[in-house]
Amino acid sequence: MMAGGAGWEGLGAGGRDPDPDPDPASAPAWALAPTPASTPASTPSLSLASESLQPLQDLTGDGGVRKEQLRPGTGQPVPPSASVAVRYSGYLGNWNKLFCSNGNSKYPRLMKLGKDITLWGLEIGLLSMTKGEAALFVLTPEYAYGQRGCPPSIPPNTTVLFKVEVLDFIDSEECDTFFELTCEQRDRLPLEKVLKVAATEREFGNYFFYKQCFKIAKDRYKRALSILGRSSSSKAEQSQINASKLLLFLNLSLTYLKLERADRALKYGELALEMDQGNAKALFRCGQACLYMREYSKSRDFLARAQCIQPFNRDINNELKKLASNVVWQSASSLLLSKTKLWNASVYWLKQILGKIPWRTTGRIQDERYYKEYMKVEKEMCCQMFDPLNSYG
Repeated sequence: MMAGGAGWEGLGAGGRDPDPDPDPASAPAWALAPTPASTPASTPSLSLASESLQPLQDLTGDGGVRKEQLRPGTGQPVPPSASVAVRYSGYLGNWNKLFCSNGNSKYPRLMKLGKDITLWGLEIGLLSMTKGEAALFVLTPEYAYGQRGCPPSIPPNTTVLFKVEVLDFIDSEECDTFFELTCEQRDRLPLEKVLKVAATEREFGNYFFYKQCFKIAKDRYKRALSILGRSSSSKAEQSQINASKLLLFLNLSLTYLKLERADRALKYGELALEMDQGNAKALFRCGQACLYMREYSKSRDFLARAQCIQPFNRDINNELKKLASNVVWQSASSLLLSKTKLWNASVYWLKQILGKIPWRTTGRIQDERYYKEYMKVEKEMCCQMFDPLNSYG
C-alpha cells in the first residue's frame, strides 16, 4: 500500500493528534468497474508543479491546503462524520517521488474521518469533495507531516502533493450518535431516526458485500436487524419496520449463499416470505438454497412460483435450467448404480455356474466337446439373464 513506509492513514505529525466496518442487486459504479491499479501511480497533471500556485483553490485561507479539481463529482460534499473509500497517491517535490499509494487495492477500505484519516490537510481536502470527484492537493508542512517530517521517507519541513479520488462515502453520524445512547434512550427515539440508522448499517453491509467481505457484511446486516427489534405502537409503524426487515432478510439470504450456508440462506428467505408471500426475490433465494442442499422438489416449487411472478427473469430461468440438469444427472447416476448392481449380481451368478462344470475324465476330446455344448446352453441362459439390462437402455 505504501512506498517508503509513510502514509496518510493514522499519521498526525504536524497536524492535529489522532482520535483514540448489496440492495446488493444495485452495485455501485466503483464495484462494477474498479479503477485499474496503475491509475494512482501514473504521472498526474503537472499543473501543480509550476512555480505559481495562484490558480489553485485555497481551502484554508492561509495557503496551507490548495486544491485543483481534475474531475467533478456528484451529490453533496463529504460530511465530517463520514466513512470514505478513496484512491490516493502521495508525492514529494515536483511529482517525481511517490511515497504512498493504495492503487493496488481493488476495493479500498472504508476509512473514518478523524479516526482512520488523521492527516489534517487531507481531511480538509476530502470535506471539499463529492462522490466521484478527483483532485490534486498541495499541503504545507503545517497541514501534513510537520517540521520534523516522517523520516526516512519524508524530510523535515516538506510540502507534499496528493492525488485523491473519492469512490464512495457513507455518512455515519446518526449511527455514531445512536450507539452512544442507552437502551432506554434508543427506545424513545422517533421511528424515522431508527429507520435511518438501520438503513445506514445496511449500506455498510452492502459496501462490504461488494468488497467480498461476506462475514463482515453479514454482521452489519444482523446489526441493522437488531436495531429494528423495537416494538411498534401502530400498524403504520410496523409496516415501515417490516419493509426495512424484508430488505435485510433478502440481503442475509444472499450473503449466506455466498458463505455456502444454504440452511441459513433458506431460513432468511422464508422469513422474507412470511412478510411478502409473493416476493419473487425471496422465492428465488429459497430455490437457490434448496438446490444447493439437493432438495430438488422443494427447489422446483420455489423457483416455479418465482417464475410465475417474473416469467422473463433470466436468473430465475437459468436456475430452473440448472435444476433440470441436476435432476437429469441424479437420475442418470441412479440408473448407472442400478446397472452396476445388476451387473455385479449377474457376474457372481455366472461364476457360480462355471464353478460347477462336471468335467469328465474319458479324454481331452470328449471333455472339450462336452464343454462346448455346456457353454452353448449357459450362453443362452446368460442372454436371458442380461435382458433386464437391455431394458434400461
